[in-house]
Amino acid sequence: MSKHPDPREEMLDHLPALRAFALSLTRNGATADDMVQDTVVKAWTNIEKFQVGTNMRAWLFTILRNTYYSSRRKLNREVSDPDGIMTNSLSVKPDHDGRLNLTDFRKAFETLPDEQREALILVGAAGHSYEDAANICGVAVGTIKSRANRGRAKLTEILALDGDSPMEITDNATMAVVAGGGGVMR
Repeated sequence: MSKHPDPREEMLDHLPALRAFALSLTRNGATADDMVQDTVVKAWTNIEKFQVGTNMRAWLFTILRNTYYSSRRKLNREVSDPDGIMTNSLSVKPDHDGRLNLTDFRKAFETLPDEQREALILVGAAGHSYEDAANICGVAVGTIKSRANRGRAKLTEILALDGDSPMEITDNATMAVVAGGGGVMR
């Protein structure tokens, strides 16, 4: 028979001291119990790393201490958001909202005269410069600018968009057509 007890059985002898140590670290009974449980699970699953004949109590206290400080570091990285303000800002609108708005946009876009649609597609969706779009259409640069501007104004009116409301359209090319600026928005 070995002169050293089974390390798993020896763990049980140290539970009261582990709980006292955990309670001194956490100052909360439930959290201390959780820490002791985590410590025992970690020690049990890594028992082959324990060297028989060394100090089991010190080994367990080291595991508990490391577990405690790891949880503290994790808490420091977490953001407290009791009112859900941060969570709401991270949420993503469902795809169907964008699809509904895109359908509305397409219907409105189809009501524009051909020249305005052409200018908006070339300058907005395709990302051509006003100069390139004018060359493609065989008109002056000012004519392309005028057509694109009138098309955007008409779309804004049809879709009841104002400068203060957020754009709900999720398609980049569509956003470029409506927002202007002479190129595709990324």
